[in-house]
Amino acid sequence: MARVYVSSVIDAPVAKVWERVRDFNALPRWHPAIRDSRIENGEPSDRVGCVRDFHLQNGDRIREKLLGLSDYDFFCTYSILESPMPLTGYVATLRLTPVTDGDRTFAEWTAEFDCAPEAEEGLVSGIGTNVFQAGFNALKRQVAG
Repeated sequence: MARVYVSSVIDAPVAKVWERVRDFNALPRWHPAIRDSRIENGEPSDRVGCVRDFHLQNGDRIREKLLGLSDYDFFCTYSILESPMPLTGYVATLRLTPVTDGDRTFAEWTAEFDCAPEAEEGLVSGIGTNVFQAGFNALKRQVAG
């Protein structure tokens, strides 16, 4: 099983960062790699079980299902249902933790999935850099200060 782990410190209060990321349909509003997104069947974007259908800037389509969401613990967990990436069993969690020293946010994004051994290094690196770290960098620009 492949694992991806990326963490960062965002110079903004956890409530401000959570307000930006908690909406499961809001990826295009904060992540630069996402072109558009919609929640299938008109369901609320914070309902566990809802499915988001989105396109990357390059046109690739991905469908993901919300598995868990906590306003108390500041996390969301989701799985990939459809993707052009050669992987299966993908489950990821984006978690925020308050940093009381300076009223900042510790952000962690993790994922586990299965893939062919020869694809693992590229997938782990690509997801870690182009999805997780790129998202954190965008959040830092948008909410810091």
